[in-house]
Amino acid sequence: MRHEHHSRQGLMRPSASALLAALVLAGCSVGPAYQRPPVAQLPGFKEALPWTAADPQAAAVPDAWWTLFGDPVLDDLQKQVSINNESLKVSVAQAKAAQAAIASARASLFPTFNASLGVSRSSNALAAVKGTAYSLTGSLATWEIDLWGHLSSAVENARASYQASEDTLASARLSMQATLAQAYFALRTYEAQIQATERAVEANRQSQVITVNRYKSGVASSADVAQADSQLNSSKAQLISLRTQRAQQEHAIAVLLGKQPAEFSLAPTGQLPATVPAVPQLLPATLLQRRPDIAAAERQVAAANAQVGVARAAFFPALTLSGNAGYRNSALAGLVSSPNQFWSIGPTLALAVFDGGARQAASDSAKAALEQATANYRQVVLTAMQEVEDNLVATTNLREEVQVQADALQAARRSLEVTLNQYKAGTVSYLNVVTAQTTALTAEQTLLSAKNSQLVAIGILLKNIAGRWDPQPAAGAQARDERR
Repeated sequence: MRHEHHSRQGLMRPSASALLAALVLAGCSVGPAYQRPPVAQLPGFKEALPWTAADPQAAAVPDAWWTLFGDPVLDDLQKQVSINNESLKVSVAQAKAAQAAIASARASLFPTFNASLGVSRSSNALAAVKGTAYSLTGSLATWEIDLWGHLSSAVENARASYQASEDTLASARLSMQATLAQAYFALRTYEAQIQATERAVEANRQSQVITVNRYKSGVASSADVAQADSQLNSSKAQLISLRTQRAQQEHAIAVLLGKQPAEFSLAPTGQLPATVPAVPQLLPATLLQRRPDIAAAERQVAAANAQVGVARAAFFPALTLSGNAGYRNSALAGLVSSPNQFWSIGPTLALAVFDGGARQAASDSAKAALEQATANYRQVVLTAMQEVEDNLVATTNLREEVQVQADALQAARRSLEVTLNQYKAGTVSYLNVVTAQTTALTAEQTLLSAKNSQLVAIGILLKNIAGRWDPQPAAGAQARDERR
């Protein structure tokens, strides 16, 4: 009988004691209990309209928030960006890697078993003995018992990191959708400005012809002709610039959709979305914390907190269990039989007595990372609050600005018509016409820019609250905590 000369009871007794200790101490985690960092919670936003003044029909913003603009082309582009955008694919891959890290961390909680079948040939030169030995062995690789929460804290760190990557992906998707919407609005704005400038070019060409004819008739001076030529060429140059910007904006949209600019084009319409969604019914500021970028920052705090537990556990002794068992014989036949059996098992308690301050440095680093993550979380909340406040005041003021600019455009067009008639009658110089034309074109371009800014501001607001809110904040927060 070939086996290790140890009493079976003597071996089992300490291993059983180790397992019992592991069960007793399994909950003795030395890591800090996690608490979400507190942030100031206000009842509402500074720049918000009164709750009763908001449109109740606009309160339920869908996940596909861009559909509220009523533009089928934008709707189709948004479907493509969610599938083809390369930056989003990076975030998806990062989330998958983080999910795999959870499985890897969990695996360390369980023992690892190995099996091997071997044969060896040996000889003894002095005794002229040669022999063959066969073995079938199963071994328990070194298994660390999680006495101090070292492994469970690592699992919690991986889990929180994965949840942060999920929220980061959601935030990236929302951000990409908003970026696409802004690029689309800018594209249509450039088209509208191109159409306005084309009309201005044609009007300037007609004025130039009139001025040349008046000059030939001896009514206008050569200075008037020079001014007419300058005004016409200036509007042509502006038209070229706008066409360049429109083309570049189309290229940017192509890249957002994961396509090369050469394989993508949009038919020009010169029409901004006809529907300008009403400002949604405003929500308490506390609900803003459910934004995915804020949720990701909060999960990063949780991951850093778990890492502090990992660093603290390193100061305590590590209990590991190892063993092996199998069969060994000089003949393959009858290898698996009781006389050929051997086994051994035993625990090991190890503690680093001196490490040159490495563990303390790791602990200090983990604490500093926790402080950094906490500060970053609070900053993300503040930035989100500012973003909403900025766009609340922008949507309110831009609505008034668009109306004022529309009135200014009408006045400029009336002034241009009167000035042209006066010039034809010979009562004013061509300089007055140039001034009136410039004013009218500038007013139209400014109105279009204001409409674009209004669409962008409302789009950002819709993105921030896109179908992510429950009627009762407490219930929503509880549901999220349970998912954690």
